[in-house]
Amino acid sequence: MFAISLGDDGAELRPLEPWQAEELLAHMDRGRDFIGEHIGLPDVVTDLDSARAYLTSYAEKAASDTGRLYGIWSGGTLVGGVLFRTFDAANGTAEAGCWLEPSAAGKGLITRACRVIIDWAVEERGIHRVEWLASTKNLPSIAVARRLGMTKEGVLRENYPYRGVRADTEIWAVLAPEWRAAKAS
Repeated sequence: MFAISLGDDGAELRPLEPWQAEELLAHMDRGRDFIGEHIGLPDVVTDLDSARAYLTSYAEKAASDTGRLYGIWSGGTLVGGVLFRTFDAANGTAEAGCWLEPSAAGKGLITRACRVIIDWAVEERGIHRVEWLASTKNLPSIAVARRLGMTKEGVLRENYPYRGVRADTEIWAVLAPEWRAAKAS
């Protein structure tokens, strides 16, 4: 398995795979309320079987080239993840996303990990457009989109039913030429 360093603090980005279901569940249990404030992952990963099913779904997406899932480890502990929820190489589009437990928040891990996966998508796979969707109330996620050089394209009003309430979603995106120009400067 590969691990990509995310900086001098020892954090690493690695594939997150079905055999790591127990580790994912323990991580989710540590951060369930925090992670679940804006995204439904904690409602999906509730026990060992559901953790394994979630990881298997992304292994299948990787095998069919329609998505990817990576974990962020700090001090040897899984503390978050980044993913391509969708990945359409033929059309050159992908949607990136993330989550993080509270102990790892505010350290720049998500931004650093997203830079790695977006750079891979653009430079290695020819993705032209990477999208980022976030609840209008998820200010940390919106801040990541800004740090990644994404442009806010609009708001989908009340498009996401989440725990019985309809939430608005901001759409951010970066295009390959913008990504390359920002890297060069």
